[in-house]
Amino acid sequence: MNTIADLLQTEDIILDLKVANKSQLFEEIGRHMERMHGMPQAWVVLGLSRREQAGSTGLGQGVAIPHARIKDLARIQVAYFRLATPVPFAAPDGKPVSDILVLLVPKQATEEHLRILADATQIFSDACFRERLNICQQAASVKELFVNWSALC
Repeated sequence: MNTIADLLQTEDIILDLKVANKSQLFEEIGRHMERMHGMPQAWVVLGLSRREQAGSTGLGQGVAIPHARIKDLARIQVAYFRLATPVPFAAPDGKPVSDILVLLVPKQATEEHLRILADATQIFSDACFRERLNICQQAASVKELFVNWSALC
């Protein structure tokens, strides 16, 4: 199993989220992380917004991997959000994004953070994976796809 599949929990997979823009997306991510993991929403929103100001986390092909270091976080948190309608994200290909993989890491998780980002980039660069992901209708099937992506595509 890959690192992302190990860290991604079914309750952190949100399908068909309705937001109008990146700011609303970050607010919803913050709400979810506060509700599910006790992280202060404001810290999550601020961390993601600051990172995005440094440069877009949009990869292209409808994918973004917003990530941030969060103060006092005990372990890496991963969440997947699929948007009902794609939103602009300043991706290199200019396309809006609908597949969002969120990485929230403790301040000291530098090497592991970079490895997970590399894994995420590899997974989402696989067109077969993206196609299968977009037809998943339940969180459990999304989780299964992340677990088995290298064997399926």
